[in-house]
Amino acid sequence: MKLTTYESSKLYKEKVKLYHDRKIRQKDFRMGQSVLLFNSRMKLFPSKLRSKWAGPFLIKEVKSHGAIEMQDPMSQRSWVVNGQRVQPYLGGDVERLTTIINMSYA
Repeated sequence: MKLTTYESSKLYKEKVKLYHDRKIRQKDFRMGQSVLLFNSRMKLFPSKLRSKWAGPFLIKEVKSHGAIEMQDPMSQRSWVVNGQRVQPYLGGDVERLTTIINMSYA
């Protein structure tokens, strides 16, 4: 009875993996393309109306292992991010939020 349970569990996991793998979309990025970056860092003031996507940024280099080197066109600063945090920018306005928080220990 244990053997049949293990076998049915294995079949179920294979089917679920195939289902989820079909839902994954491949993202192909190239140098010079404009992209948006998912901002998931430090949420001190969570709000529903604030956009989590920042950008647009330019792609400077695409690494073979999925990392992307991006450059901010305004400040010319560049950094490397995971390719899963990036989506193609299709145009339109994106609100750029800049917040400076001074923290002091009392």
